[in-house]
Amino acid sequence: MAYSVKTIYYTLQGEGANSGRAAVFCRFAGCNLWSGHEEDRQTAICPFCDTDFVGLDGAGGGRFGAATDLVRAIVEAWPGGIERSGTRTRPLVVFTGGEPLLQLDAEVVASLHEAGLEVAVETNGTLDPPPGIDWICVSPKAGAPLVLKTGQELKLVYPQDSAPPEQFADLEFDHFFLQPMDGPRLERNTRLAVRYCLAHPQWRLSLQTHKFIGIE
Repeated sequence: MAYSVKTIYYTLQGEGANSGRAAVFCRFAGCNLWSGHEEDRQTAICPFCDTDFVGLDGAGGGRFGAATDLVRAIVEAWPGGIERSGTRTRPLVVFTGGEPLLQLDAEVVASLHEAGLEVAVETNGTLDPPPGIDWICVSPKAGAPLVLKTGQELKLVYPQDSAPPEQFADLEFDHFFLQPMDGPRLERNTRLAVRYCLAHPQWRLSLQTHKFIGIE
């Protein structure tokens, strides 16, 4: 299988339960809820996406012809090599997109485990994952069928019409986050998310800290 990747880069996780943790991000190209082109945004299932996942032109991006090629690129993105990562836990790789489960497969996951990495995925939850993923973060989207209903983290962009938090509160996740929808109404959306978390302590507030401090 060939893999289409927008970018591979080393940074800090900016959102959710792993916020602040160093990781290599592998952003796959393509999504099943939006083409990524602005002319299609208003008719997309996920019209509020804030990510560029179109093409293969990002740093470290490209088309990888085999799982071994992709895994090698991810391992090489860890500064100084993963054997000198300076962490007591396994170095983390986060697969995102677009929608990473359109491409991420069991061979890549197994090969990364063999290389000593922990594997995380950030998905819209409309597709089944391959076995072996260590950390699953699901971000449901209104109007999209939710197939993946269990994992470590549910992160709901808030507010969304037809996707109230109570719709997901009984699912099997370890952590529940509300993340204010970015855009021109961010300040209002943040106030609404804070108010909801205070009234429903099951939910925690997730902020996009990487945007505050100016990192990718």
